[in-house]
Amino acid sequence: MRTDVLGVGFDDLTLEEAAAAGAALVEAGGFHYAVTPNPEFLLAAKHNPAFRQALLGADLVLADGVGVVYSAKILGRPLKGKVPGIDFAQRLLAWMARHGKRLFLLGAKPGVAELAAANLKDAHPGLIVCGTHDGYFREDGPVVEEIRAAAADVVFVCLGAPKQELWMVEHGPATGAHLMVGLGGSLDVFAGVVERAPEGFQKLGLEWLYRLVKEPKRIGRMAKLPLVLVQAAGARLRGK
Repeated sequence: MRTDVLGVGFDDLTLEEAAAAGAALVEAGGFHYAVTPNPEFLLAAKHNPAFRQALLGADLVLADGVGVVYSAKILGRPLKGKVPGIDFAQRLLAWMARHGKRLFLLGAKPGVAELAAANLKDAHPGLIVCGTHDGYFREDGPVVEEIRAAAADVVFVCLGAPKQELWMVEHGPATGAHLMVGLGGSLDVFAGVVERAPEGFQKLGLEWLYRLVKEPKRIGRMAKLPLVLVQAAGARLRGK
């Protein structure tokens, strides 16, 4: 049973439980995909039926950020905590390195995925990165074939929402991968192009504030956090 937060059902898992669930999906065979909705996703899904269905159809739906966690609490359906996509990815990578699983990185600007691959292999000795491709492609077919030819077990799809979720749904099964994970701008962080907030900010749930200070142009996106909380409060009052 998933926890409904403004129309999107979340898996109520700790970070470690989520990583174990991701590993189980890889081992299960077949195709699976995971999504990491934040408050922006919740608002966009209300006006984009295809995006909403992609979120609802995912095998793993993780609460990326405090906005989702606070909204769930306001609704009277508290989650165990946030499961940031980038932290989930790191736990999954550690497991992959131990078990010889193959990773493909898709997204970001040219050259970023390659740099991310090098850093991830340094961080996780034994990790197999079987391929990379930037996010600036016009035809899907060649990318799908590249992933299939690489025999990837896991693909990190970093194309931004909702493109990455819709891409996973439409093209994921044809790649032969067992698990795709939508991870937005994570490749930039893995590559060192974008600095993640210090651990203290992360623990306090203030990573958004750190990013706003670093990138003031994000203020429009950050403004969606209180809007989601207001919507959650309204839904609670209406008994939804």
